[in-house]
Amino acid sequence: MPVHHLMVGTWTPPGAIFTFAFDDEALTLKLVHRTPIPEDEPISWMTFDHAKKTIYGAAMKKWSSYAVESPTSIVHQASHPMLHHPQAASPETNTRAIFLLASRKPPNAVYCNPFYSHAGHGTVFAVDARGGLVAPPLQHYAYQSDSGVHGMVFDPAEEYLYSADLAANKVWVHRRRPRDLTREGDGDTNSRSPELDLVGAVDCPDPRDHPRWVAMHPSGRFLYVLMEKGNRLCECAVDPATRLPVFDDARAWPLIPPGIPDRWTQYRADVCALSASGRYLFASSRANSFDLTGYVAAFRLADGDGRVERHICLNPTPTSGGHSNAVAPSDWSDEWLAITDDQEGWLEIYRWQDEFLARVARVRVPEPGFGMNAIWYD
Repeated sequence: MPVHHLMVGTWTPPGAIFTFAFDDEALTLKLVHRTPIPEDEPISWMTFDHAKKTIYGAAMKKWSSYAVESPTSIVHQASHPMLHHPQAASPETNTRAIFLLASRKPPNAVYCNPFYSHAGHGTVFAVDARGGLVAPPLQHYAYQSDSGVHGMVFDPAEEYLYSADLAANKVWVHRRRPRDLTREGDGDTNSRSPELDLVGAVDCPDPRDHPRWVAMHPSGRFLYVLMEKGNRLCECAVDPATRLPVFDDARAWPLIPPGIPDRWTQYRADVCALSASGRYLFASSRANSFDLTGYVAAFRLADGDGRVERHICLNPTPTSGGHSNAVAPSDWSDEWLAITDDQEGWLEIYRWQDEFLARVARVRVPEPGFGMNAIWYD
């Protein structure tokens, strides 16, 4: 089918989920629906469950879930406050729900990260039969008191979870716990439970790196770590014995052009994500001034293990990107890439063809905070 739908959230109130239709033949992009949600729960990062029947949201002071009945019928299910710290949910603190990751394999669960103050723990929620978040949470698992984790990724088997700790400048590794199948007797033969145990953590090579995002190749052999302040992408081999990432300073590539007077303050790298085939990796950066542009980079990954073969391009984006400039490759084809921008409120679609990136459609939504991240529905 030529028409594909995407959903996008907002950084600031009033909360809403916006649905768009992209026609990959006519190359048109249209806003088709605005779903009002609780006004004080704008979603700064959203993700689908494994079946694309539920949207999970990092919603200011809460974690939320929405049933997706169709692209234009999205129904609020639940909103749960942050309970990992006594002050996290208080309106007097700046603690904010910032990121969440849904497992793709049973037993399904959602892994949540707060940010700013009181962000030393992640939270694990179970989900009900309809995909809604279930309270109370299964677990609050510790990072450290000064942590601020912004991005996470599972290994292909969903046994090991990798967390990018921007504030503490390290990457954490946790492992899903073994289950006692003989005692539980619930018929689920998966050998892992949703709860996590700590495996270890690795400091980043430069104290100014500040890792913000992580992606992993389908082979499980390489982890890609995006450094927000360092404005670079680091390739890490995954140690097969410890499962910890191994940094090699020779295996890093810039996400902004050379010659920037102070790369540590003028730009902030944002998101990295693999294409549907796993052959390409896209990464983005944002400028800290509206007078400058952000950038989007593309990398060719080796067939098989995923080692970075080439840094293909580093293209300017139309605006600074604001808080966003988040790249979102489609999950069924390498051809399409969405980029959101909250400086001016754009959703843009790019075509990736013959290793060239060209914008083919865009639409602007002039609402406060619009344009955090896009998720492809169909």
